[in-house]
Amino acid sequence: MSATPDFLSRDSFVERDARARVQALVDDGRFRELIDPFERLVSPWLLRQGVVTQSDDGVVVARGEIDGQPVVVLAIEGAFQGGSLGEVGGAKIAGALELAAADNRRGVPTRALLVLETGGVRLQEANLGLAAIAEIHAAIVDLRRYQPVIGIIAGTVGCFGGMSIAAGLCSYLVMTREARLGLNGPQVIEQEAGVAEYDSRDRPFIWGLTGGEQRYRTGLVDTYVDDDSTALRAAVIALFRRGRPAVERSQRCEQFLARLKRYDPAGQVTAEQVRQLLAEGAES
Repeated sequence: MSATPDFLSRDSFVERDARARVQALVDDGRFRELIDPFERLVSPWLLRQGVVTQSDDGVVVARGEIDGQPVVVLAIEGAFQGGSLGEVGGAKIAGALELAAADNRRGVPTRALLVLETGGVRLQEANLGLAAIAEIHAAIVDLRRYQPVIGIIAGTVGCFGGMSIAAGLCSYLVMTREARLGLNGPQVIEQEAGVAEYDSRDRPFIWGLTGGEQRYRTGLVDTYVDDDSTALRAAVIALFRRGRPAVERSQRCEQFLARLKRYDPAGQVTAEQVRQLLAEGAES
């Protein structure tokens, strides 16, 4: 009898929903959800526009432990409205991060883990969503003064828009091969710059520029793992054990900008060109 292929023996993290992802990450799969679906805190703005709501607004906020240490896990459900964030979901994340920082000021070393599966701001809520994301940015910067803030980008929705900035503010990032990370999504770039600049249907090209492996090789991500729940949990534990980085990645932006100035935008960029430019910025 032949051995079972590795991909069949894995416990896929990507195929889990937001709550199941939290369960896979916390110790013993046990957590306490805050503002759970039974609170029925839905977006009032989607209702007014005739859009079906979800009773948690697509965001799971959970308290538990990872590696025996208190943690708040914030998981965005990519299957609801493309993981977009509006007023309610954004406030849940920002508020939880603010409470984690307050815990640390009281001597309780609460960490934060963000599971990012999001296209960014929810267009139906526009400025309210942008304000909520700005509050998330501020809360991450505040909390990371005390504890490392880790982001996971695992699924095919990826992480884009204002939440890609949130990812960049995290102390550490973990990505899988299936995930993507970028400020603007492929269809947005194609719409604004044309298909000759960015063909949103060219999947090898897109993943070659914004996929997990490329982001890891260019120093924008700290750990690159297979789509396996056990491997992701192990990666998170290892990063938490590192403690806070000596210098946050977002504080090293000048190093990366210096490399970008060497790029000639006249021609179509390739994955290898990006790798050569940014990998140097990651090493210095």
